[in-house]
Amino acid sequence: MNVSDFIVDRLARWGVTRIYGYPGDGINGIMGAFNRRDHGIRFIQARHEEMAAFMACGHAKFTGQVGVCLATSGPGAIHLLNGLYDAKMDHVPVVAIVGQSARTAMGGDYQQEVDLPSLFKDVAKEYVQTIMTPESARHVIDRAFRIAQAERTVTVVIVPKDIQELDAAEPPHAHDTVHTGLGAPRPLVVPRDHDLSRAAELLNAGQRVAILVGAGAAGAVEEVLAAADVLGAGIAKALLGRAVVPDNLPFVTGPIGLLGTRPSWNMMNECDTFLMIGSSFPYSEFLPREGHARGVQIDLDGRMIGIRFPMEVNLVGDAQATLRLLVPRLKRQADRSWREKIAGWRKEWTDVMRERAMIPAKPINPQRVFWELSGRLPDRAILTSDSGSCANWFARDLVLREGMMASLSGSLATMGPGVPYAIAAKFAYPDRPVLALVGDGAMQMNGNAELLTIARYYKEWSDKRLVVLVLHNNDLNQVTWEMRAMEGDPKYSASQDLPNFPYADYAELIGLRGIRVDDPNAIGAAWDRALSTDKPTVVEVLTDPDVPPLPPHVTLKQAKAFGMTLLKGDPREGGVLKQALEHMFPKMGDRVK
Repeated sequence: MNVSDFIVDRLARWGVTRIYGYPGDGINGIMGAFNRRDHGIRFIQARHEEMAAFMACGHAKFTGQVGVCLATSGPGAIHLLNGLYDAKMDHVPVVAIVGQSARTAMGGDYQQEVDLPSLFKDVAKEYVQTIMTPESARHVIDRAFRIAQAERTVTVVIVPKDIQELDAAEPPHAHDTVHTGLGAPRPLVVPRDHDLSRAAELLNAGQRVAILVGAGAAGAVEEVLAAADVLGAGIAKALLGRAVVPDNLPFVTGPIGLLGTRPSWNMMNECDTFLMIGSSFPYSEFLPREGHARGVQIDLDGRMIGIRFPMEVNLVGDAQATLRLLVPRLKRQADRSWREKIAGWRKEWTDVMRERAMIPAKPINPQRVFWELSGRLPDRAILTSDSGSCANWFARDLVLREGMMASLSGSLATMGPGVPYAIAAKFAYPDRPVLALVGDGAMQMNGNAELLTIARYYKEWSDKRLVVLVLHNNDLNQVTWEMRAMEGDPKYSASQDLPNFPYADYAELIGLRGIRVDDPNAIGAAWDRALSTDKPTVVEVLTDPDVPPLPPHVTLKQAKAFGMTLLKGDPREGGVLKQALEHMFPKMGDRVK
């Protein structure tokens, strides 16, 4: 057994069953170990190291396990960075294993030699280490996994090329050696009894309680609903908490923020008590105003406590365990008028979204694409979204039911993870339907390439339904609208226009299904076909880039910026103005020529 064999064997003993990566001569030794020995670990070849890191991140998000990616030295290691930052900023555990020049060449400006500890010192600041001797391989691997899991973060193991080929060796029972073992049990962290009593007292005094949940509340669905029921509270969701509680409950107001809903906006503005669970939602303008509400926060990470809103009581602990101790201390709110008000907002918003989805567009309103999908979502579906205007419709127009899962790039909000996340979800749950909801910008950036990965592996999945929706509007639409509504600048075609591409035809070319939709009346049939086929399918829908991704509340500053855009002359001025007025003031758009 050489060091590469030992590393792969150790990964298996840590419970790793799948590694996403791309080969290169800097990790040839490790690739040889995969080939020589049956460790029970599957190597999944992505089309690019960044995609491998996204897949590792997606694996961690959907399974709760440590995701693992592998890349060669130099350029391969550099390519991992964006996907690793996605994992770091969304607080999920990922271990990256990267090659390095041989120790005998390091410091000699050798080919592909990069200062990897410096390269990774931010994204993997909790742990980035180089295996310098065979004897140190054990503790470097063990600590990388233990720290990634304990801190819910990214760690990096660097393996010089010559080390990979040396005979494996255990550390001797001697001075200057480190002896580690396997396993990293997760502690059950709960707040002190005194703090729980203070939190209960504050919450019980509230008449209009608003709850905000994030990804940290994912394991506490029953407890969150129990707390909301006792307090007569409404529940809003951060984007990473999109699937924490079902949307088909009258007191669930949906997402919050620029991509959020009007009921969430109303609830946060009118509440007198604010309970934040497992979220680091950053945009203070969408939270209650200081002095207008009292606050309680529950979070496992003490560093994230009290940084978004001046909470009166901060509870550091696991969301499920903390709520199990807190709920019995809460007093049932007899007056349900607050809940009834929230339910009224919800019903009104549902009508608004239905009306907006049916507004005619050229050729298709993207909201209708998601609206038609919503009622057709299969049970236990897993959804991914990319960054861009597609994330708006993912946030607002889909009603997620119990048992579904969903995620996207939250804090980093990077383009590109929609398709690789879906691939990782499919490997983790080959018996569940998976949908990736992607814009044409992200699809051209890297999604098209990863369709080749899907074509390569899909036959081994028991449920072949992996559906990739592409919103084809030839525009980097989210940024275009941000320029108009935030900067007051018209669309800059040189930066925003995308080349045309036949996504459905390309899918057919590589052995997948392709469905192209250019008629709004054909959307439903397209979804029915895609969700009943025996092959992964690309659904390409020609959508109107002029449909505005309106925030839940249009500020005066945004209105002025949009007005300045039109004064300056936007290349799509007519369609933009008509759609904006139609969405803000129904039927007025019909009168705009």
